[in-house]
Amino acid sequence: MRQLSAAPRPLIMGILNVTPDSFSDGGRFFLADRLDVDRVVDAARRMVADGADILDIGGESTRPGAVPLGADEELDRVVPVIEAIVRHVDVPLSVDTSDPWVMTEAVRAGASLINDVRALARPGALAAAAAAVRDHDAAVCLMHMRGEPGTMADHAHYEDLVREVIDELRARIDLAIDAGIPRDKILIDPGFGFAKNTEQNLRLLDRLSEVNRLGFPVLVGLSRKRMIGEITGRSVSDRMAGSVALAVLAIDRGARVVRVHDVAATRDACRLFSAMMETRQG
Repeated sequence: MRQLSAAPRPLIMGILNVTPDSFSDGGRFFLADRLDVDRVVDAARRMVADGADILDIGGESTRPGAVPLGADEELDRVVPVIEAIVRHVDVPLSVDTSDPWVMTEAVRAGASLINDVRALARPGALAAAAAAVRDHDAAVCLMHMRGEPGTMADHAHYEDLVREVIDELRARIDLAIDAGIPRDKILIDPGFGFAKNTEQNLRLLDRLSEVNRLGFPVLVGLSRKRMIGEITGRSVSDRMAGSVALAVLAIDRGARVVRVHDVAATRDACRLFSAMMETRQG
């Protein structure tokens, strides 16, 4: 996977959740309880045409209260999708998983980024990710979260939010490096909405530049999240404007990858932001 830190502009990661229960787009690729791989490939093509630089494939929902999925079922969802997409689009694929077996098989199928909301904390995940990096030149994204999706709201208590997020990310980074994952193969995600309430999300976003000081490309996922609904009153299906605004705010504070549902609108906003910044620098 290309070096994200050297990319000339922030990158857009399009979200493809092949789940029946994700908070925003769950079930959109299922027909009569069967995953329609052709429909996923069509969506992938549209996202790339709209400007996605990376596609993130997720087979297990991590919404608040989500129930963990068995590895067999997760594999049955993500591996056929990855195998199909790599035959039709020419962008890197990410697998959104915490399971070491899924990591291994997804990378063998063609994924080049392991995007783990648990920051390789599950047993065997560090070793699996290190092997994927070593054997397949993959990269990893380590996200900050406390607890599990079903319990994370109970852990949203901080004395110093930004310092604690940074310290806990640094601890996961150190473990990844000790496991053999090179620094230049690591991205970090501060985990908006994961063990953080709306006020905490806003404070963390405002101080995102401090997370950048860890020295790793920062990926953010703010698209359609609950904080947008709490602030604007909009339903999940009507949060595009808020999602785009937050993506631009994150980029302004140093995010190198924005993970989004609405690729075309985000691309337009990013182009306008980049044009303004080029004018300012000129």
